[in-house]
Amino acid sequence: MHAEDERDPLDRWLNQQAPELPPPPGTFELITRRARRRKLRKLAVTMVSAAAVAAAVAVAVPVGLNLHLSSPSTPGSNVADGGRPTHPIQSPNGSGSIDKTASPSPSATHSAIAPSGQAHPVPANFQPASVTFVNSHDAWVIGQAGTPGECANKNPDICTSIARTDDGGLTWQGGPAPDAGGPSGAAGVSGIRFLNNAFGWAFGPELWATDNGGTTWSRVGTSGARVTDLETSDGRAYALWATGCPTTTGGSPSGFAAGCTSYTLMTTTAGSGDWTQVGAATSGLTDGGAATSAVLALTGSNGYLLAPDGALYSGSIGGAWSQAGTSACKPGAAQADGLPSAAQLALVDSDQLWIACNGTSAGSPPALYTSDNGGSSWTQPPAASWSGTDLSDFGSTTSLAAAPNGTLTLATTTGIYYLPSNGDGWEASNATGSGAPTGGFSYVGMTTDDQGVAVPADTSLHEIWMTSDGGASWAPATSITPGN
Repeated sequence: MHAEDERDPLDRWLNQQAPELPPPPGTFELITRRARRRKLRKLAVTMVSAAAVAAAVAVAVPVGLNLHLSSPSTPGSNVADGGRPTHPIQSPNGSGSIDKTASPSPSATHSAIAPSGQAHPVPANFQPASVTFVNSHDAWVIGQAGTPGECANKNPDICTSIARTDDGGLTWQGGPAPDAGGPSGAAGVSGIRFLNNAFGWAFGPELWATDNGGTTWSRVGTSGARVTDLETSDGRAYALWATGCPTTTGGSPSGFAAGCTSYTLMTTTAGSGDWTQVGAATSGLTDGGAATSAVLALTGSNGYLLAPDGALYSGSIGGAWSQAGTSACKPGAAQADGLPSAAQLALVDSDQLWIACNGTSAGSPPALYTSDNGGSSWTQPPAASWSGTDLSDFGSTTSLAAAPNGTLTLATTTGIYYLPSNGDGWEASNATGSGAPTGGFSYVGMTTDDQGVAVPADTSLHEIWMTSDGGASWAPATSITPGN
């Protein structure tokens, strides 16, 4: 009991409610100021870190990339290092195919984008040979570039190169190209066609395909057949596979179609590597075994084929083709780009066709015929349609194109002429006579009613020409030339 009596006063004191003591004066103001300083220091650190990240992004991703062309640092270097994959060869009597068992490797094609994200410039000495526009902005041009023996391909003698634009030809940049080429005219590619921004084909005489806008290319086996023409429409590509060609044609892809005697119309769908015959009617087309050519023209829903003997075949895209009529003239021998030298075919729409047959003598205009029933019958516009046009140095026709509104544009060895859809006669553009490049033009095409493109016959000019007023005036797209 005595011990409990001694703890009782302590317990009673501990159990008493202690009065709250007020903090010293200024305590709350001091706490507030310290908290504010800590918050400001944290915010400053965050801002510095964000600035550092932004600076790092600015270094890694160039802003406002200038795509005006300039020469590469290494002369003759047209693309990144590449090689050629191996692919099976299949008969043109069956189908051609891309080797789907071979895994694409970085050496299979060229890379257009450097590791830093910079696009390659157009290579030195680029000589455009063929151009394709898929809309008014996006286009590809294929040609040869660099110096044989010093090119960046796996085979340094192969100098195939591609340039691309996405602003209607204002600026151009180097792009990947098939590692295609060889010592004879039976190898290499000289033509290009794209269906859209993904699917494209390089041809003449070999055949290569891409399904990613040209980032990589794969070779298509043709069993020795030479692809002389290729066009695209409505999810498909159609091509003429030529056989009966001489073993060599002068040592350059520019003569790859010379001497071919038989043509078969082949087709494939976008994204497929399998090419098949369109049908028996358009297989083995010939003109009695003579060396000749043939040509294709497609609209959005159907297409036409001018055969070596002058027969005209037609069919829907993806459907069967049959003979629709007979042309007013035969296509004649092949030009350097594989297209006919004696007759040029153009489509305004699925039923209205035009054909230009070369004049009978130098300086005489071509005889033009038109059909509004798909080639079943033809009429010839009045000869007066050429009145008022200086034809003293007309040359030979090389290519005919129709704009969606019906305006016709005719390329010749001395310049470009055009027939407005609402006009009464042909007119000479500014790209005729002294205004034309030496040798005239090998190709002309219209993308819209106003915009068109033409390829000079002299590829050493390093130019393509463009119009923005329906063919009345033309000018070189000089930005495609390295150094501009």
